[in-house]
Parts: sequence; C-alpha cells; structure tokens
Amino acid sequence: MHEEFWQARWARNEIGFHRSEVNPALQEYWPQLQLAPGSRVLVPLCGKSLDMPWLAAQGYGVLGVELAEKAVQEFFAEQGLSAPAAADGALRRHQAEGIAVLQGDFFAVTPAQTAGCVGYYDRAALIALPLEMRRRYVAHLRELLPSSCRGLLMTLDYPQEERKGPPFAVSDSEVRELYGEDWRIELLEDEDVLAENAGFLALGVSGLRERVYRLTRL
Repeated sequence: MHEEFWQARWARNEIGFHRSEVNPALQEYWPQLQLAPGSRVLVPLCGKSLDMPWLAAQGYGVLGVELAEKAVQEFFAEQGLSAPAAADGALRRHQAEGIAVLQGDFFAVTPAQTAGCVGYYDRAALIALPLEMRRRYVAHLRELLPSSCRGLLMTLDYPQEERKGPPFAVSDSEVRELYGEDWRIELLEDEDVLAENAGFLALGVSGLRERVYRLTRL
C-alpha cells in the first residue's frame, strides 16, 4: 500500500473505512486507560476520523498523522476549523482547537514531533498495511512512543484468502508477535461482526472478528 494507492482512494472518494460516527469501542474503553487530562495522544493514519474531535472534547491533545492532504483539508473544513499548513520537518502541520495533524508519510515522523505523546489510538492504521509494512509500523512506534504510554488498538481478523485487503486480516497471534516485546497486551473485546459488515458478506467472507486491545508500553 504505497502513497499512490491511498492518494488515489481519497481522490476518488473511495473511503469506505471512514465512519460517520465516533467509534463505540473508543467511547467504552478509552476511560479505562486513565490518562491524565491534557495528555497528548498519537493517532496514526487518522484520515478525517471523528474520533479525534471526541478525544479533544475529553480534554486530550490530539496529534494525528495522515498521508492524504485531501483528508486533512476535509477534516478541518468539516469541523468548521481553519488550520493553515506550516512546514514541520518533512511533513506539514495543520493545527486548531487542540488537534494537530501532520500531513505526510508516517515513517517520516520523528520522536521530536511526538514528544509528550503518552496516549496512542489505532482504529484503522495497522489493518491498513500489508504484513511487511505492519512490522515496520510497529518498529517505528517503538521509536516514537515512551515507556508507560497507554493506548487502544483495534483489529479485524478474517480468512485473508477470501478477501483482498485493505483492511487486512490481523490475527491475535500476530498482534502478540508484533507488540509483545515492547508492550503489555490486554484483550478487551473479541466479537463476531460479520453480520454487521455487508461488504464482507457480499464477498462471501466466512468469518469476521473485531478485537480491541489495551496496550501499555514497557
């Protein structure tokens, strides 16, 4: 999934991954992290997610990272916010009302840019990446996030041979392999969600599970 793929998806408005409401699992489980008010939260591959304003409304500073400029522009426009771009290293920073979004390649984000991020939220980043990029993504998180950082990770799991990703299937065993060395992993939810996903049903996918994890950086 290279840059051209995602830029084209946004250009064609093929954004079925975007949700028009705040993620219910975020609302249910985020308070369990017990992050201090004002804590800064990293949201990789954020798109124009409504989860970011929800986090900001709870009193957190939000740092999103998004490749597609169109997604960033639409996010702030739909929130009624003006957020002119300013250069920030290899990326461009847009910021307004407690939400900053770095527009550009996630792998170009530096520890200096994520300094102070003690929270982490991933609903659609890991599952957007093929296997080799997932490994690189988790390795980069190791560089960006400090010990004791707490976050939520959400994954989908299904027979990968039955559907071409993204979203890609990520098994529980893969999560534990990818994150196990640097994070404490707690499975909070493991639900069969096939009946709620018409697109998967239409493709004849035989099973679909959604998992929610609480992660604590060691």
